[in-house]
Amino acid sequence: MSNLTISVPSDVLKRARLRALEEDTSVNAVLAAYLAAYSRADDDVRPRERAVARILDLSEQSGAGSGGRIWSRDALHERSDLVPRHQHSRLPLRRG
Repeated sequence: MSNLTISVPSDVLKRARLRALEEDTSVNAVLAAYLAAYSRADDDVRPRERAVARILDLSEQSGAGSGGRIWSRDALHERSDLVPRHQHSRLPLRRG
């Protein structure tokens, strides 16, 4: 294990020691745990960044697209071209 020397305002260190004592630990243990988590932070981010980049690459390679078309919400949900449910279903049309 390596040693680390840091400079901290005395009031901060005093409050940290009191809190650590209340939590049945030490300032050293708190800092060691923090540094361990801090050093691993990128381990979680990098796989997500690679996954997002892969998805974007696949979407560009797919050739799919809107063809320059732009739809409104109403146009996307338009169902006038479909036969009404009550005309092709044996189930009665629900009301209300």
